[in-house]
Amino acid sequence: MIGVIADDLTGAAELGAVGLRLGLKAEILRGGKASGKADLVCVDTDSRSCAPGEAARLAAAAAKRLQSAGVRWIYKKVDSVLRGNVTAEVEAVMRQLGFSRAVILPANPSLGRVIRDGEYFVQGKPIHRTEFARDPEYPRRTAQVLRLVEAPRHFLLRLANGGFEVPEDTLLIGQTDSAEKVHAWARVWDDSVLPVGGSEFFGALVARELNGSAPVIEEFDFHEARQFFICGTSSKAGHHLVCSARKARVPVFTLPHELMWGNDLSAGAHEVISQRVVRAFDNSRRVVLGVGLPSVGNVQAARRFSTSLIDIGERVLRQVDIKYVFAEGGATSAELVRRMKWSRLEVRREWAPGVATLAVTTANPVWLTIKPGSYFWPEAWTGAA
Repeated sequence: MIGVIADDLTGAAELGAVGLRLGLKAEILRGGKASGKADLVCVDTDSRSCAPGEAARLAAAAAKRLQSAGVRWIYKKVDSVLRGNVTAEVEAVMRQLGFSRAVILPANPSLGRVIRDGEYFVQGKPIHRTEFARDPEYPRRTAQVLRLVEAPRHFLLRLANGGFEVPEDTLLIGQTDSAEKVHAWARVWDDSVLPVGGSEFFGALVARELNGSAPVIEEFDFHEARQFFICGTSSKAGHHLVCSARKARVPVFTLPHELMWGNDLSAGAHEVISQRVVRAFDNSRRVVLGVGLPSVGNVQAARRFSTSLIDIGERVLRQVDIKYVFAEGGATSAELVRRMKWSRLEVRREWAPGVATLAVTTANPVWLTIKPGSYFWPEAWTGAA
């Protein structure tokens, strides 16, 4: 059994889907113990937005939990563009597991996210000139990789410069601008170094160990059952989903502009909007609920938008029998799962990198598909209902 520690739900699901692609049975835990039936256990610490000390505590607790479950090795998943408490959590896991070295490969070259000459690029642009510069919680204001993370407290932080040696007492960030370089790092990794990074590095490590196991694929038929899209970001991907839905005459509901002026919506306002969404399902099997507001740089405002959106979404899910739920954005997905009290999720299908369907076992079984806000939905899902 392999263990993964992720700081948000979409990251846990992304790596669970990579494992599924490579033939592993994967589950995601937000609480409780592993089932003992999975080959890959991904623990979501939900610590991306925590203070560094609390994030470190949660990461160390997750490492201890996976140790107790008997995993053979542990991978620390971090955000591909290094948002969150990266160094605090990596150090905590290292100290819990007794490591003195870690190699960090966050970049995913197949998605156009690369580290070259000490700088981070997204689709050929320096990251601080992309939409990541407007992230409300972790704005990327520079492309210099070593400035994208906090300095560690207990170890050194260095950037790899051509070689594959990881010095003692060091967190080494690997420069990767191609899939070949990711696989090169995977080939030289050994169990004296904590592996840390994104989905491509993890996939390369697992593939090295499994030697090409057959993928597990579950079939889904979206033609008849209700589908509820909850889009919690103001990203290009979210805007594309809303525009595509409106073009296809799919009912779309967004938050009122009063939220932009610092106002909170009352419970009554949430109820009014949720009832409109509920009624829309009488005539349409697909409905989209999105933020629908311009991107903001204020963390509190962004959280207020998310809280309102999830409150409305929860009200709808408790009134309408919906089989397929689609959630965009890590914070949105995590809050929805928290509100609905879904503690164990099984990974059942990977549609595209970062886009995964999870099985939720409840009185009325639900299929939850989630993805990061910066990833686009597959085109097949954004057309006519």
